[in-house]
Amino acid sequence: MANTNKSVISALYNDDDVMLKSIKPLRENGFKIREAYTPFPIHGLDHELGLARTRIAITAFIYGALGLSVAIALTYYTMIIDWPQNIGGKPSFSFGQNVPAFVPIMFELTVFFAAHLMVWTYFVRNGMYPGRKAMNPDPRTTDDMFMLEIEYDGDDSELRSLLKDTGAVEINIVDQSTDEPSDSEEEVLEETV
Repeated sequence: MANTNKSVISALYNDDDVMLKSIKPLRENGFKIREAYTPFPIHGLDHELGLARTRIAITAFIYGALGLSVAIALTYYTMIIDWPQNIGGKPSFSFGQNVPAFVPIMFELTVFFAAHLMVWTYFVRNGMYPGRKAMNPDPRTTDDMFMLEIEYDGDDSELRSLLKDTGAVEINIVDQSTDEPSDSEEEVLEETV
């Protein structure tokens, strides 16, 4: 049955190399791959999908600089302004003369801010928050199957034919309202050995 509305098809593969090799023909024929689900990281998948490099390193630097700034302000305020102490005969009226004693605090807060704020940035950017429903449309992709979700316009017969030729073992139409494969539009392909 051909679908003539804009929709999404999910194609399941039982081998990561087969799925990786199927991406190039799909993209060459103008199909947009919305998402790839795999049970483990696949080297080169991000390059094949045409994803841009991550910018998390930039945020790590910014968060580290923020942590360093907070550490400098904290040590300056507590040890020079608020409660100056004479420790080991070192004068407490100058921040510059006391910096070596503050280096561990500055290092620790730099690492602390960078690490913790990167984790929260990752959660916010990926929409992972407590109580959110899992976004995995097929539980088999956490075990031994690999899935591509492909967007298309118009007739899906060309896409189905291409997916069969590239080694898909199961093809489903994804229900856009729930983002789950619909049971009425399932095509299981027998594997030929």
